[in-house]
Amino acid sequence: MPFTLSNLHFSPTPVTLVVGVAALLAVIVLAVMSWNRSPHPRRTAFLEGLRVLATLIVVLLLWKPEWLTITHPTTKPRIAILWDDSKSMTTLDATLPPSLSDKAEIVSRAEWVKRALDSSVWKSLEDHGANEVLRQPFATPPADDPAGLAGTDMTTPLENLLEQENNLRAVVMLGDGDYNLGQPPVAAAQKLRLRGIPLFTLPVGSRTRLPDLDLLAVTAPTYGIVGENVQIPFTIRSSLDREIRTVVRLRDETGHERTKNITLAPNTETYDSILWKLEKEGTSTLELSLPVAEGERIEANNSRKFTIAGRPEKIRVLVVESLPRWEYRYLRNALSRDPGVELSCLLFHPDSALGMGEGHDYVKEFPSKLQDLAKYDVIFLGDVGVQSGQLTKEQCELIRGLVENQASGVVFLPGAQGNQFTLLDTALGDLMPVTLDDTKKTGFTDTIPSPLNLTSEGRGSLLTMLGDTEEENPVIWRRLPGFYWHAPVIKAKGGTEVLAVHGNRRGKFGPIPLLVTKTAGNGKVLFMGIDSAWRWRRGVEDLYHYRFWGQVARWMSYQRNMAAGQRVRLFFTPERPAPGDTVTLHANAFDANGAPLQNGNVTVDVTAPDGKAQRLELQPDNNAWGAFSGRFKIETPGAWKLRGAAVGAEDKPVETSILAQGVQLEKTGQPARPEVFEEMAKVARGRMIQPDQINDLIKEVRALPEPRPLENRVPLGSHWAVLTLLILLLAIFWTGRKFSGAF
Repeated sequence: MPFTLSNLHFSPTPVTLVVGVAALLAVIVLAVMSWNRSPHPRRTAFLEGLRVLATLIVVLLLWKPEWLTITHPTTKPRIAILWDDSKSMTTLDATLPPSLSDKAEIVSRAEWVKRALDSSVWKSLEDHGANEVLRQPFATPPADDPAGLAGTDMTTPLENLLEQENNLRAVVMLGDGDYNLGQPPVAAAQKLRLRGIPLFTLPVGSRTRLPDLDLLAVTAPTYGIVGENVQIPFTIRSSLDREIRTVVRLRDETGHERTKNITLAPNTETYDSILWKLEKEGTSTLELSLPVAEGERIEANNSRKFTIAGRPEKIRVLVVESLPRWEYRYLRNALSRDPGVELSCLLFHPDSALGMGEGHDYVKEFPSKLQDLAKYDVIFLGDVGVQSGQLTKEQCELIRGLVENQASGVVFLPGAQGNQFTLLDTALGDLMPVTLDDTKKTGFTDTIPSPLNLTSEGRGSLLTMLGDTEEENPVIWRRLPGFYWHAPVIKAKGGTEVLAVHGNRRGKFGPIPLLVTKTAGNGKVLFMGIDSAWRWRRGVEDLYHYRFWGQVARWMSYQRNMAAGQRVRLFFTPERPAPGDTVTLHANAFDANGAPLQNGNVTVDVTAPDGKAQRLELQPDNNAWGAFSGRFKIETPGAWKLRGAAVGAEDKPVETSILAQGVQLEKTGQPARPEVFEEMAKVARGRMIQPDQINDLIKEVRALPEPRPLENRVPLGSHWAVLTLLILLLAIFWTGRKFSGAF
């Protein structure tokens, strides 16, 4: 039963109307009776008047009062035409209808919109001064957007239009329906509906993707070792309807290049990688590209540039073994002859009378101090365990701490003595990436050699890359001499990556995993369940054997050596962030004596590509290991410079940089999204018009009624002033009653 008193509009229900009137009358009657009986009529009249006024306000609030203002437009009705000016509109897939061209011509979406706007069909909307036509572009990319980070927001233009205009008759929107910024545009369409403004949408572009090969991503490491191969993973998306055999070409600024033949399946994404050998120190700019295929419509997305740094590294390795078996001897030789490795060996002889192993590169005992152990990047644990004359549980805890807190690596190399079973009850038990069969501690021995079969993960891993090209790598593995003994592995644990399995044996969980990796904290773990890698030297000497163990050492120490100074070692994830990503910084700090920094702070100065700087104070993660961490957000693409130092240290700070690659929001060649326009038009009580029906659109717009006057309703029930007034009246009434009772 709504009614209006001037600008006040009430919407009571029959029940609230009757109850309100009855309550107000009852309070008035009680107020009059109280006034007649009171010995202080003036004072009582004032208090009872307050009571009646407060009751009246409460009753009116029950009737849902609104302050209604109506604004009558003073201008002609307006028809707003919004058109998409984003980069995706440059896609060449729009067919001109007969009303815009004499022949069926395929043009870009932007050209289609331009011709449509220049057409004379819109002039009829302004005939006899019936309407004013307002043309506005949206999502126009800024001139200073070299990284292509601008996107399309369809919600904000519509909301701004509603705020600026009070006499809109209709809104017409032209575009491809693709948006990647802001709120879903259906929210703005809902606001149009509430204002009674219909939305007519006109989708431009093809619903299917253009024939194209798109080099989506190149996830190269930030650095590599000079003279060694690095693996450059990449992703290519093909929207062609046929299989493509093509060549990926990787080239540096000097013209040196490497190629790889690949096959791209139709309408799918292909993940692959290419090897690149770093020949010099310092940062190099590389370009990965693929040729334009027949029928491909877009050439600009067939290449990507990135940077990678070459470094001469000195990797510190500790090999711990109990028996000088063949695997240990050849492993020691391989690492000691690697110019990039600084080797230390700790050999426990099973016969105590022989004493510890001695000679070049040998140490007398396991490092007893943290600063002595912390220098090692990788620790190889052979057929050793926790027992008299070998390792202790405390030393196992130190190894685990080194891996988890200082990003070192540990390699498990079990043997026929089964000593590593004793490690399962120590801190290293959780680091073991496989489950072992304790009923067969000495492992399994076969009379004929068995091969190692690479898994799909192993075929793409740098650890198992024994050839110079990825094409020859599977052939090399098939030709490698087999093994006769393997560890009693039951299965790989969750969260691990199996690179190779037994070629002849299977367990109840499938093929027996023998080469398994996992991450542990900040470090890495590798399990190798055979003792015959030394046999790979047959006929080729050290070619594959040395290469494999050299790659293992470098892979495990990669993160730890991202940026290493005298007092601070800095590493971060992700390596190749995009704008909007949060980068996690990890640091290991040391005091003047080389021991982990326990009482001190680490700061990192972060300088953005535009020169803005901020200082991060990293928080301690584990004081015993000098581990610190912190985070910051990548806001813009480009090179972010990091400069880390221990507070109070006079040594040179460690410096490095993070290259943030911008993710281009607006892409050409993507299919149009008319379903977005269709939903918006439906919600706003308009209609989606097909590109060849522009004349029908004009007719529908001209047939629309005049815009309604703009109403502005302010609910008084939730307005702060009304509630404040009610509380104030009740407070005065209550206070007055107290004073009245005192006199």
